[in-house]
This record gives sequence, C-alpha cells and structure tokens, in this order.
Amino acid sequence: MATATDTTPRAAATHEVRTYGHFIDGAPTTAGANMIERHSPADGALLATYTNGTREDAEQAIRSARTAFDEGSWPTLTGMQRSRVLTTAATLMRAEQDALARIEAEETGKPLALAQGDIAASIELFEYAAALAATAHGEAHTELGENCTALVVREPAGVVGMITPWNFPLLQVAQKLPFALAAGCTAVIKPSEFTSGTTLELARIVTAAGVPAGAVNVVTGEGGTVGAAFSESDLIDLLSFTGSTATGRKITEASAGSIKRLSMELGGKAASIVYEDADLDDALDGVLFGVLFNQGECCVSGARLLVHDSIADDFVARVVEGIGKVTVGAPTAEGSEVGPMIHAGHLDKVLGCVDTAVADGATLLAGGTRLSGPGFEHGNFVAPTVLDNVTATAPVFTEEIFGPVLTVTRFSDVDEAITLANATEYGLAGSIWTKNIDKALTTARRMRSGRVWVNTTIDGAPALPAGGMKQSGYGREMGQAGFDEFTELKTIQIRTGTRTPVFPNWTS
Repeated sequence: MATATDTTPRAAATHEVRTYGHFIDGAPTTAGANMIERHSPADGALLATYTNGTREDAEQAIRSARTAFDEGSWPTLTGMQRSRVLTTAATLMRAEQDALARIEAEETGKPLALAQGDIAASIELFEYAAALAATAHGEAHTELGENCTALVVREPAGVVGMITPWNFPLLQVAQKLPFALAAGCTAVIKPSEFTSGTTLELARIVTAAGVPAGAVNVVTGEGGTVGAAFSESDLIDLLSFTGSTATGRKITEASAGSIKRLSMELGGKAASIVYEDADLDDALDGVLFGVLFNQGECCVSGARLLVHDSIADDFVARVVEGIGKVTVGAPTAEGSEVGPMIHAGHLDKVLGCVDTAVADGATLLAGGTRLSGPGFEHGNFVAPTVLDNVTATAPVFTEEIFGPVLTVTRFSDVDEAITLANATEYGLAGSIWTKNIDKALTTARRMRSGRVWVNTTIDGAPALPAGGMKQSGYGREMGQAGFDEFTELKTIQIRTGTRTPVFPNWTS
C-alpha cells in the first residue's frame, strides 16, 4: 500500500475506516488494488483509504469531462438552469455539513470548529456562484454605425483541470468548481492524497443535485502521476492549481506543450504591519489569529510581524504572553484552537526552519519544540512559536514555513515597513493595523499583494476576488473575476444592409 503519511507510530482505528475509489462519469469506481492510507495527524489512527490513481485513471476521467463538454447538455443549459442545480447542491451540502466538517477535521488535523466554518464558507460560495450563473450576460455594441452591430459573448472555457491542496480541501475546491460549473465548464479534479475525502463526497453531492454524469470527476492519487497527466493533457483547456510555488513552476513547464490556460494561487509570506497608532488590543488578537489560523498551514498566514520601534518591546511581550495561552489539541478535543501538522515530515521541516533561524541569530521567545506527553503521544504537534530579531535576509523571513511560527522584525517609518513587507518573492496577502486612514491607504497601495486587509486579517466574502502577485501566482478566484476566469470572450460582428465593396472591379 502507498501511504500519505509518514513513519509515526500508529494508533488503532477507533471508527469505521472510509474506503474510496475515484468518481468518474457520474459514479464512484471500485477501490483499486493499490491504495493510499490516510492516518490521523493527531493520533496516527487509520482514517481512510483512497485509490492511488494511475495515468490511465486520470486519462479516463479527462475523457469523461471532455465528452460531457463536447456532447453533453451542461454547457448549453441556460444560466438559470445551471443556477438551480448549484443552489440545490448548496442545500444538499448544508444537510451534510456536520459530516463533511468531521471528515475535514480528521484528515487535516484542524479543530472541528474551524472545519465547520470552512464547510459553511464553501456552501456560500456555491450559492454565490449560482447567482452569477443566473445573471451572466454579454455585451451589445450598437453605436458602431447604422449598419453594424456587435456582440461580445462569454462562453465556457471548456474542460477545467483542478489540482487542490491539503490545508483547505473542500474550501479550495469551492473557490473553483461552482464558478466553473456556473460558466458551463466541466471539470476533473485531483485533491491532495492527504485529504481527498470531502472532495469525493462533494462529487457525489453535485451529481445528486443534477450535474450531469461526466461533468464533475475526481481522481485521487499522487501529483507526479495524476497531476502530471492533467498538466500534459491536450484535452484539458484550463488548469487551475493551488499549491506551492515550486510545484506551480513544474506545472507551467509540463503544460507548455499543450499551451493550455493556467490559473495559479501559489505560496505566500504575508506580513502583519502594526503601526504605533493601532488599536493594540485589536492588533494583538489579529496577529495571533493570523499566524495560528489553521495551524499556520495557510498560504495567507500572517507569518511576519512587522512592528514599529516605539511599541515593539511591549507589543512583542504581549504576543508571547498571548501565544502561551493558546490551546493546542486534537481536532475534536473540546476547546482545541490549534491542531497538529499535516504529517511528521512537515513537522520536521517546520522545526528545522526554527532551528536554522536561531542558529542565524534570531531569538526564540516561545515554542520551537514538538509537543509531547498525554494527548500528544502519536501526533504531529508543534508548540506555537515566536522568533524575535529576525532580519529581512533570513530564510525564515523570506521563505514559506507553513506552520505556527511568527517572526518579529522592527521598523521605524512607513517607507521601511513597506520595504520589509515587499522583501520576499511572494505577493499573496498582508495586513495593516492603524487608525490613520492616510497611512492605511498609502501602505495598502504600495504593498505588492493581491489582498490587503486593514484592521482585520484572513477575512473575505464570496464577492471578493483573491489571488497573487509576483511568485504567488496569477489569475483570480471568487467574485465576478472568479467566474470570468472560467470563460472565453468571443466577438461577433454583424453587418446589415449592402456592404461597400473593397474591390469593386471584382464584382462588377
């Protein structure tokens, strides 16, 4: 059997193990001979087994999506018809919200309350996409002269390949799939091999809601096999990927032969800028939430605290005090606020980054260790960590760690704060804490990030587009822009009356 975990000692399964095949052409397939085991990152118990997909499996699913687009009914339905199906899907998801949240929490390690929030947000995205489907329209140009009318129409982009990460399994799919379906596309999805459960459940739900067979397919397995097949396929028109910048580069290279469209949300290294005139209580809560949300396994995690010199010592002391009060525990444990890392290999990477930072001169103020003892025996738990005196050239400042690790760097004025915020290859998100509107807008406009939050963090709504700049990718998800991403523009120019000949001698 393949494994989607590591060599951590295993606890016995305490519940029925979920077993899945792929979901192709409107139905689940029989589980394969080669299976991926998913063990709990909290206690090592076996949670689920997934078919380890082959290239042939991926190609079968791609053909199914291709046939559903080229010969099926979904692209030709009216926007209102597609809207009704997406609304029904949202209703069915809501009926299964608790079950979906539990699968999400168990597989990712995130606290159950956070998983419930992820599922609720995913449902809202389906409802919002349904509204976009119902109101989609093109343009009519009627002022091009008395004999000319032109239409600019939006058509579905075609077959969309989706590759999604392990940190927000259902939410990341929900930022793509309902918008693609709203536009009339069909889809083939590869979820992370660590967290495939809710994506497979979603395929079943949308099919029950009325999405035709073949319009949504899911193939589980490893990126080097299934993901590579998506990247290289000539039958996929657009590939939407969320994941690391390094993997994004590989996908770009693999897709070059087919010249397919790409949309990518990649890595991030968000800064939380705290000015001296901020509401410090509000900023403290925001900074802690920003770095600990989803165990720090979040591309928009506020991993870098940039704090003004005049308040730095006192504010950092409050951060250390506050982070020490956070409850780390198993996903379903009462009061758990921070869960385990996704697997032991990732835990080792996070702690290795901390060790390197300390060796390079950073000051360890909190955490930096693997938690052990009762409740932590078989889990991948990292103590929430604060590193002070981190320079702008340190790897821990510039590189994505993807864990509950906060670095602290001081600044003296607005220009220095902005320079520090922009001093990475990433440009996905950032937060600003100030009560001065001029300072807030000046900083926000000069930050090279796809999203900037002022006096809040890791916030959003279905109508607000998200995406990156620089090495954090391109393209946008959610909002009207997220719908437009899955469409192609076509111009239709109509001449009425008698056309004036260009070469009159040819027709005389």
